[in-house]
Amino acid sequence: MSKDAATALVAWGNAWLTGHVGLDEAVDAVEKSAGPQILGGEPAEVTLRRGLGDLRVGGMAALRLALPAPGDPLGLSGPPDLNHAAIDAGAAVVVVLGERAIGLVPSEDLRGSSYVGVRWTTHDASPGAPDVPSLADADRQLTLAMRDATEALLTVDDLAGAPPEIPDALAALRDPDRGDHPLAPGYPPRAHRVAALAGRLSLVVDLARQMDDGGLSADQMRRRGEALRLLDGAVRRALVAACNSAFDPVP
Repeated sequence: MSKDAATALVAWGNAWLTGHVGLDEAVDAVEKSAGPQILGGEPAEVTLRRGLGDLRVGGMAALRLALPAPGDPLGLSGPPDLNHAAIDAGAAVVVVLGERAIGLVPSEDLRGSSYVGVRWTTHDASPGAPDVPSLADADRQLTLAMRDATEALLTVDDLAGAPPEIPDALAALRDPDRGDHPLAPGYPPRAHRVAALAGRLSLVVDLARQMDDGGLSADQMRRRGEALRLLDGAVRRALVAACNSAFDPVP
């Protein structure tokens, strides 16, 4: 949920900041993706709509996606408190406010027996730009990782114990007419394509990690694990590059 919530908030938030959608449309799209959301903090929690409006008044100029993992603080540039919280959550959103920035870290918000939403906790953030790949570089890395992972996962032995959805998910990667739209209006066509492919590959990674290791040799398990590790890194970089490309110069 954290990755979906952060991706949606950055994509639709940037679409609002660039004038392609209104605030209400952006918030509705974000909450449709990941449920009702609030910004927690002092002096009190506020709705996502109110929180975004307040940040805009405070000088919000852009939203940046971070999808860190242990040993890979992708999209983050500190300080340590934000990095640790974001790595634990698997995602964060960095709000650029002129010469300063704040970090928003998502967590599951449970209330009563049926309410499931997202709470965004604020942290101080470094205003410095993180070390992330360009959209073009992320696109190339994703294509290479997809090729290598597909070769590793499509062997008969490596698919022992695989969920039946994996062959279907891998086959869907070859379908150019799939209607995935993880981004929002205003993004360049390449960003939409890269984000859509990354979303499908993320599903492959999630499904493959459910595979039973029974019947696999130590070498097969090693090759599968390495392929999934590299693919997961490429997917995260592709999503970050795509979501953060809203303000890239038009070629």
